[in-house]
Amino acid sequence: MKFLIVLALVGAAVAYTPLSSGDADVVRSAWDKVKHSEVDILAAVFSAHPDIQAKFPAFVGKDLDSIKGSAAFALHATRIVSFVSEVLALAGNSATVPAIKTLVNQLGQNHKNRGVTKDQFNEFRASLTSYVSGHAPWGDNVAAAWNHALDNVYEIIFSNLDGHPVA
Repeated sequence: MKFLIVLALVGAAVAYTPLSSGDADVVRSAWDKVKHSEVDILAAVFSAHPDIQAKFPAFVGKDLDSIKGSAAFALHATRIVSFVSEVLALAGNSATVPAIKTLVNQLGQNHKNRGVTKDQFNEFRASLTSYVSGHAPWGDNVAAAWNHALDNVYEIIFSNLDGHPVA
C-alpha cells in the first residue's frame, strides 16, 4: 500500500514544460487586470491564511487592518507582485526558460531558508488564484494556462524546498 501511495505522489509530479506564447499571453492578460492591486492581493492571502502572515517578521501578531495601509506592507506586496510580473514577462519564450529557472530557484532557496513549507506555498497559490480569478476575466482557457504556469513555478520551488534546485 505504501508503495502505491509513493507511486501516486511521484506520478502526480508535473514536469516543467514551458508555456506556449499563446498561453503566456492569456496568463499575462489576466495578470495585467490585477497587478496594480498589490496590497489587496497580499491582504487576501493573509486574510485567508494567517499562518503565511506569521512568516513575515514585520507583520507577526499584528492586525491585518492595521498593517494593510502601512508602507512596509505596500512595499512587500509590491515585491511579490513584481516577482510574478517579472516571471510572466519572461514566459512564452523558450530562450528565457533559464532566466525563469534562475529567478524561481532563488525564490525557492530564499523561502526554504525562512522555513516556508509546501503547504504554505499551496495556500498562497490557492489565495492568489482565487484573487485573480475573481478580479480578471476567467474561463477554462485562462484557468488551464494559469495552472500550467503555476505548476511550472511550483515544480522549481518545491524542488528547492527538497534541496534540489532545477537546472
